[in-house]
Amino acid sequence: MDFVRSLLGRRAAGDEATGPLKMIVGLGNPGAEHAANRHNVGFQAADLFAARHGLKFDKVQKRARTALGRVQLPAGWSGRVLLVKPLTYMNASGEAVGPLAKFYKVAPADLLVIFDDLDLPVGRIRLRPGGGSSGQKGVKSIIQSLGAAEFPRVRVGIGRPPGQMDPAAYVLQPFSADQEAEMAFVRPHVVEAIEVWLAQGITAAMNQFNAGS
Repeated sequence: MDFVRSLLGRRAAGDEATGPLKMIVGLGNPGAEHAANRHNVGFQAADLFAARHGLKFDKVQKRARTALGRVQLPAGWSGRVLLVKPLTYMNASGEAVGPLAKFYKVAPADLLVIFDDLDLPVGRIRLRPGGGSSGQKGVKSIIQSLGAAEFPRVRVGIGRPPGQMDPAAYVLQPFSADQEAEMAFVRPHVVEAIEVWLAQGITAAMNQFNAGS
């Protein structure tokens, strides 16, 4: 009995030491027909992070597919991470993110949102600690649902549409062959940016991944 109490005590102390749950949200649209779209960069990054750290999107909660587990990073950081892919479609992402953040008691500072950005060149990564939506409707929906805009985010550049193409049509198309070659190199860097945010915070991630951008 003393051994059990000691073990439980160590587990409780270890859980407390890792800090609060970190919630990572990749934005996109559900369904196989959208998986390779430019608009689904957030989903793609979340999937790659899950694969790297052995997490499984095996639950549907609050209108989102989720993966919950403990992540151990080489830098020594260890903690619980909730990966989220909303099933609401992009423009209503907050209808999933807000209820999940409330359910898991996640503060805005412990929430990271990853999404595509038309105003950045293809493959450019830019992190921010908060701010407005800059016209990104999924982010706007999350701000409205949370009642707060000061949550970290990772913007992943997809470039502007060519010629007179409607941006709404452009984001719902796959990357061109040349762009996909660039994105295959960039997606792992997005995962690395997430890992730096987890281990060292948003300022360190910005200093490392915004440099030269």
